[in-house]
Amino acid sequence: MPRDTTRRAELAEAATDHVLVHGLIGLSLRPLAEALGTSDRMLLYHFAGKDDLVATVLRTASDRSVAEVRALAPSPGVRRAVLDLWRAATAEQLGRCQRLYVEAAALGLLGREPYASVVAEANERWVRALADHLVASGARRREARRAVALVDATFMGLQLDLPLDPTSPAIRRVVRDVAAAAAVVAGQGSA
Repeated sequence: MPRDTTRRAELAEAATDHVLVHGLIGLSLRPLAEALGTSDRMLLYHFAGKDDLVATVLRTASDRSVAEVRALAPSPGVRRAVLDLWRAATAEQLGRCQRLYVEAAALGLLGREPYASVVAEANERWVRALADHLVASGARRREARRAVALVDATFMGLQLDLPLDPTSPAIRRVVRDVAAAAAVVAGQGSA
């Protein structure tokens, strides 16, 4: 019997909204289904199992993150682009997607599927979106990819510190420093 792809997409969006608020750790089908106003049997009808549902949620969150980055207007230079990307990455919706990514990446590091493959796929799309934003903001493609490696690693590391104090002057200073370094890597600043 063919599955209702519209209903699957609706459930995927609703499940993603739920997971963005409650996280992946401890996710159980029965409470999730109840929160979505359906049954765990219906979730299993629309998804091949919990792993399929989790992979779909991670892809949906990744799609949202990439769409937000792609919606940013080009910045006047790489330094400003990095600052704009940080502001976007720590705004409410994208910030939740980023925290979910960090949670899934930690589980993926343990080799657990579907986390490992979905995180790798999401990371490639994310890095491409960041690089495209830097290119739109004046970086050359080759240097943009190098700058993104620096920016992305720093942003992910800072995501671990954000729950402590997202407005910390130390965090703001690190973001300014990485913006300056990315501008140098992209050929728009001096060391």
